Amino acid sequence: MNIKEDLLNILKDTREYLLYLKETAVEELPAMNGETKQTFSGQVVYKAEDKAQKLNNLLAEIGDCRRCKLWIGRTNIVFGSGNPCTRLMFVGEGPGEEEDIQGKPFVGKAGALLTNIIEAMGITRDDVYIANVIKCRPPKNRNPEEDEISACRPFLEGQIEIIRPQIICTLGTFATQTLLDTKSRISELRGKKHEKNGCIIVPTFHPAYLLRNPQDKRLVWEDIKMIMKELGLKEKTKKKEITK
Repeated sequence: MNIKEDLLNILKDTREYLLYLKETAVEELPAMNGETKQTFSGQVVYKAEDKAQKLNNLLAEIGDCRRCKLWIGRTNIVFGSGNPCTRLMFVGEGPGEEEDIQGKPFVGKAGALLTNIIEAMGITRDDVYIANVIKCRPPKNRNPEEDEISACRPFLEGQIEIIRPQIICTLGTFATQTLLDTKSRISELRGKKHEKNGCIIVPTFHPAYLLRNPQDKRLVWEDIKMIMKELGLKEKTKKKEITK
C-alpha cells in the first residue's frame, strides 16, 4: 500500500475541482453557517479542502490495515476517489484485480461501464465520488464475508459522513444490503428510493452483473433516471446509450 500516493491523488482530485469552479466564475468557497451546499458544475461548495483533509486523515487511520484476513493477498488498499463535495456517491462491493493493482476503484471492465453510465447522465467521474464496501480485494474476486464487511464498514461510513452526499447509488447486493441493513435481494430493492440518515439511497445492479446480463441495462437506466430527477439533471435526447 502506498499511502503517500493515495493522499496525493485525493489532493489532486480536489485541486482539479477547485480549478474547475474558478474557471466557471466561482472564485471563493464561502462558509454558510456551518452548512454544506453540495452541487454540481459551477455552483458553490463549502470548504472542499476541509473534506479532502478529513478523507486524508481517514485513509491514514486505515494505515497498513490488517483488521481482517484480506490484507494477506492484497497489492493495494483501494480507498476511493472523486469529488469530496459531490451530491452523488457510488458504492460498490470491493476491488477486483485491476483495482487492486492500480489502487483505484472501478478501473477494470466494470469500471468502464460505470464511467459510461455516469457520462450518460451528462456528468463525469470527476463530479462524483466512488468507493467500495471493502477496501481490499477478496481472493479470486469471491464475495466478501461478514467479518470482512464488518472490519471495513466503519471506513465506508466515515467516507459517507465526510462527503455527506444527497444520494448514494449502491451497486449490487453487498453494497445495498450493507447500507440498508437488510438481507433482501437487490432485485427486490432496486427500482425505488430508500432514505436513511437523511440520505437517499438508490440501489441498482452492479456493472459486473450487467456485463454478464446486458439485457438488464434498461433496468439500471430506469434507476439512474430516478437519480437524475432528484439532482435536477435533464435526460438528453441524444444521450450516450448504456442500453445497447
